[in-house]
Amino acid sequence: MPASVADLFDQITVNPRQCGDRPCIRGMRIRVIDILELLAGEQIFEFIKELPDLELNDLKAALMYAVQKLNRPVLAA
Repeated sequence: MPASVADLFDQITVNPRQCGDRPCIRGMRIRVIDILELLAGEQIFEFIKELPDLELNDLKAALMYAVQKLNRPVLAA
C-alpha cells in the first residue's frame, strides 16, 4: 500500500541538536538536502549501497518535503 503524504511527512524530523537543525530522515543523520542533491546527480546507486537503512519511502519523503517547501504562492506586488 502506498504511503500517504502525511505518512511521508512523519518521516521528516528536525532536531536542533542534530545536523544543524536541518530536516533529516527518521531521526537519522541523513539530511533531506543530501538526498535531493544525490538524486539530482549520478551517485544515487552508490549512495543507496552505502546507506542500507534508507528506504524507498525515505526518498519519497525527501522529495515531498522539497515540493511542499518550494510550492509557495507568489504574490505580485
